[in-house]
Amino acid sequence: MRAALGRTVFLGCLWAAQPALAQTPGDYTIRASLNSDIRGTQPGGNRDANTDVVMMHVLEGLVAYREDTSVGPMLAESWSLSEDGRTYTFKLRQGVTFHNGATMTAADVVWSWRRYLNPATQWRCLPDLDGRGLSKVVSVEAVDAQTVAVTLDKPSAIFLSIIARADCGQTAILHPDSVGADGQWREPIGTGPYRIGEWKRGQSIELTRFDRYASRQGEMDGFTGGKVAYAARLRFVVIPDASAARAALLGNSVDVLTDVPMAEATDLRTRPGVTLLHTPTMGVTAFLLQTRDPVLRDPRIRQAFALSLDVQQIVEGTMEGMAQQNPSIVPIRSRWHDEAQSQRPARNVAAARRLLAEAGYRGQPIRMQVNRRYANTYDAAVAAQAMAEEAGLKIELEVLDWATQLDRYTRGDYQMQSFIYSARLDPSLSYEMIAGPKETQPRKVWDNPAAQALVQRSMQVTDDAERQAILAELFKLFSQDVPMVILYNQPDFLAGRDAIQGLRAWPSGHTRLWNVWVR
Repeated sequence: MRAALGRTVFLGCLWAAQPALAQTPGDYTIRASLNSDIRGTQPGGNRDANTDVVMMHVLEGLVAYREDTSVGPMLAESWSLSEDGRTYTFKLRQGVTFHNGATMTAADVVWSWRRYLNPATQWRCLPDLDGRGLSKVVSVEAVDAQTVAVTLDKPSAIFLSIIARADCGQTAILHPDSVGADGQWREPIGTGPYRIGEWKRGQSIELTRFDRYASRQGEMDGFTGGKVAYAARLRFVVIPDASAARAALLGNSVDVLTDVPMAEATDLRTRPGVTLLHTPTMGVTAFLLQTRDPVLRDPRIRQAFALSLDVQQIVEGTMEGMAQQNPSIVPIRSRWHDEAQSQRPARNVAAARRLLAEAGYRGQPIRMQVNRRYANTYDAAVAAQAMAEEAGLKIELEVLDWATQLDRYTRGDYQMQSFIYSARLDPSLSYEMIAGPKETQPRKVWDNPAAQALVQRSMQVTDDAERQAILAELFKLFSQDVPMVILYNQPDFLAGRDAIQGLRAWPSGHTRLWNVWVR
């Protein structure tokens, strides 16, 4: 019998840790917390992270992210790319059934795609695929009942990554009855292992098992792979306060806590009867340096700041062993993160002092904006302030509420910030998140035309080796310019009662409750 002690499990190889699926579906409910209600049920429409978590149990697209953040087949059995790199031809899986009992065909795929491409639907990812972004979808056609061809105006290395994104609703394939005769949205009729049940706004949303679900074969793999709806019902309970959510778990009012804050995770790791899972996500914690600031525009001062820091010590001190330092914007768990991107110069206070002297730095105060909502970013700033002082840099902390700091970031109104970015699952999108012209996009951290050109190239080439070489060139240029000092990829914490089996965290930060059962 298992001892009644809390457990912390670090999932470095999540897929290897998955137990054999030897259970059978049962008539029970798994209750999971949400820190806010979902915003809607229309994929890629009015949404947020909580909406994405719930709806990915209901909806599926042609492709999906795998555990290693590569893109794999979902409702498509396979796909091929034309020689000119413009046309993706998807072969559909046979026997896939919508929640209303209808069989999915190429006509449904074409209908869904044309709906997304209609500006009236306000699909979040339309700007990426209507010509305003890197490419434009020029046609979506049914080749036959089980084959669909999507043609772009030019090649794009990130097309599949875009349509697989959770915030795009995974470009889910819908039955046309999801909308009324007037074209207005009704409810999602998808192909996922669960379907929408009762939604008590502001309180909970319940999903019910779809008994005719057609699963892929094989192991669970990110958003794809084999899926089994063991629980008859999933109930997502809205509990805005983190302490109240923890109390609900300990009091057996919920079974799973999603999006657990660091402070609550520290407490839960010692609690009996609770298992705390954590893994690095694709999100980034970093110090941002304003390259247009009169002081920080000199790269030698930015380099000196980086050399003054013992990043390993900062990460260990603020994250209590639950994060790993990473100098690259490409996350550690990405398949595109190689050994070269793990290299960071060791702390060198003497070299930092020399660079400051060469730059003519005379002790001018540099203000770093921080917030207390994300306590680990505040603690990291305090540690960096003390380390930088040893090299002669005078850094003052300005504590703001998170909304104000985010507004200052968006306007580029700062000298330094201790900041946190949400996850990007493609390396080109990670670089695009920070690189761009400040004149028109002041939120961009890295205003280097050469870098911007490299980012664009990385989004266009379809050869993996060539793309990896571009990423290496970007990292080298980034390390020279030092527009920011990246600390680590923040972990995702997920907690469950010990009776909950099969629960797994992974780098996207999304909680998956298929393949999860009650012991």
